[in-house]
Amino acid sequence: MAKLAGWGKYKQTRQRRAILRVLEQAKGPLSPQQILRAARRLVPGLGLATVYRNLKVLAKAGTLCRVDLPGLPTRYEVLRSHHHHFVCRLCKEVFDTGRCRRKLTGWAPRGFLVDHHEVVLYGVCQGCRSNPRRGARKAVVSPASR
Repeated sequence: MAKLAGWGKYKQTRQRRAILRVLEQAKGPLSPQQILRAARRLVPGLGLATVYRNLKVLAKAGTLCRVDLPGLPTRYEVLRSHHHHFVCRLCKEVFDTGRCRRKLTGWAPRGFLVDHHEVVLYGVCQGCRSNPRRGARKAVVSPASR
C-alpha cells in the first residue's frame, strides 16, 4: 500500500485504507463515484461524502493527486512518477499510459522554456474495440456523461 506521508498527522482509518487500495489497483484515475462503488466492497456502508472528505485528506497528505481532464469529472490517482492518460471516446474511461516521452525539444516556440507538460491521448480502448456495443451502452450510463 502507498505510504501516506504524515500518517501520524492523519488517522489510519478503514475508509482511507480502502480508498488507497482501490486506487492502487486501478488501471487509471477514478472518479469519486467509481471509488465509492469499489471501496464499498471493502467497507460496506461507506458514503460518498466520506469518500470526498478522505480524498481531500489523502491529496493534502501528498498520497493522491487530482486528475482534471476536459469534459470529464475530476478523478484521483495515487501519486506516481510523471505519466500521461488515454481517454476512450466511447466509454469515457481513463487509462494510464505508463510512459512519458520526455524529449520536448522543438515542441515550444523558439526562446520559450518548457517547465511542465501534460499529454492526453483520445481514441477507443481495447474493450470498446473488441465489443463496440459495450462502449455505446457504457457511454449512456457513465457518470462522466451525466
